[in-house]
Amino acid sequence: MGIKDFFIKKLVQSKMKGLPKEQQEMVMALVSENPEFFKKIEEQVSQKKKNGLNEQHAMMQTIRENQAELQKMMMAWQQKKK
Repeated sequence: MGIKDFFIKKLVQSKMKGLPKEQQEMVMALVSENPEFFKKIEEQVSQKKKNGLNEQHAMMQTIRENQAELQKMMMAWQQKKK
């Protein structure tokens, strides 16, 4: 496990304590495999927060806007896992 993977794992564990272990693994894998996409998500959330939305609403709106791409990534991850 590299340093990047270690930090991703720690971040996921701290932010997503309520998620089942399998979902935490999926999030870690998706972030590791698609860092540019998740950087784009982070930038979109930051912009929405600057425009007055609170963090939760900004995140929900951004996830909805990128839902199709996220679903493709999750489906690909599930296929790889099989």
